[in-house]
Amino acid sequence: MEKMKFVLIGCGRIATLHVAGYKDRDDAVLYGVYDKKKTAAEDFAKEYGIEKVYDTYEDVLNDPDVTGVEILVPHHLHCALTIQACNAKKHVSVQKPMAMNLEECDKMIAAAKENGVKLKVFENFVHYPPYLRAKKLIAEGEIGEIKGVRYKMNNGGLCSINVPAAKMRAKMGGAAEVELPPTGWKVDPLSWTWRLNETLSGGGPVVFDDGYHKFSIFIDLIGDVEKVSAWIDETPVLPGVTQDSPAVVMWKYKDKKVYGVWDITASEDLYIKGKYYTCDERMEITGSRGILWLTRCTAEMLPVAPLIMYKDGKMTEFRDDPCDWQDAFINSTHDFIDCIKYDRDPILTGEKGREVLKFALAAIDSSKKNSEIILDSYEDKPVPKKKGVLSIFFKKKK
Repeated sequence: MEKMKFVLIGCGRIATLHVAGYKDRDDAVLYGVYDKKKTAAEDFAKEYGIEKVYDTYEDVLNDPDVTGVEILVPHHLHCALTIQACNAKKHVSVQKPMAMNLEECDKMIAAAKENGVKLKVFENFVHYPPYLRAKKLIAEGEIGEIKGVRYKMNNGGLCSINVPAAKMRAKMGGAAEVELPPTGWKVDPLSWTWRLNETLSGGGPVVFDDGYHKFSIFIDLIGDVEKVSAWIDETPVLPGVTQDSPAVVMWKYKDKKVYGVWDITASEDLYIKGKYYTCDERMEITGSRGILWLTRCTAEMLPVAPLIMYKDGKMTEFRDDPCDWQDAFINSTHDFIDCIKYDRDPILTGEKGREVLKFALAAIDSSKKNSEIILDSYEDKPVPKKKGVLSIFFKKKK
């Protein structure tokens, strides 16, 4: 059987985590790459042994050997590039967040249906092995009926090499000089400029961008959300530039007396050990008979089992599942390959991705309006007029 051939569109930092999912597959290969900066694509292809480097996106879509594309570009480009790929009869995996608004989602979904191709929203948290183990335990009735969800997210800045101006921010927060090893992975500063520009990213880097991961698992775990209330504040990143934290998001699930709370904190002088982003996540799922704790995902702050269950007065630790952040990306890539191979839906379809986006947008709307938002009543907003990356330094103060 000839291998399906895939191409990465965009060779930024996150692209490195999309490579491993193609290793040891006898049915698929990472065949090519394209980046508007050709030297970046050439360097990436050389480092990972990828056969082909394309000159233009159109060249990718015109190549009859290409089965599908993974779109890893700034959010404001997701819709147009997805529709182009669908019209060229290529299957599409588009990085989260899916789009800038719901209207763009609808256009992407329609293009995939009209052309008979798969549309997957690439989100790795719903594929994280300890999370999948937790879902299995819940399905087997180990903790009874779910009664509530609490999620804690904490960004640390001390000695982090992926936080913009980490040393400056630590000093602003009053941190003393500390001798600790650098933590996290290096991120191109230019990737932060567009993420902090809401006309290019669609929302803030914490609640909207990274938050799409969290909103995805909240829906995946229990189901549709009825209403949401949120308080989203600001924290300085650079002089005159802020990001969307601290924040608290609360929601109620449809047709259930089940509520969730997501607490987001930024600690400039907190040291968080990790190979990737210096962000710690912890999740508590309370059932009628027991409790599950997911103790990590992106980083490795707590030196305990990645999944712990309390039931009948006993604690059970689950340590056998892979728990590196990379493992979730591998599983998500396999989901994309397999949905094409077996002609099934991906875990996060365009339709489901749209619901996740609506949840995120409704939370942001709630904070702006200082009122709860019923998701079925959420009114879509137009995509903002695009401004240059330097516009983040000239935002009007609230």
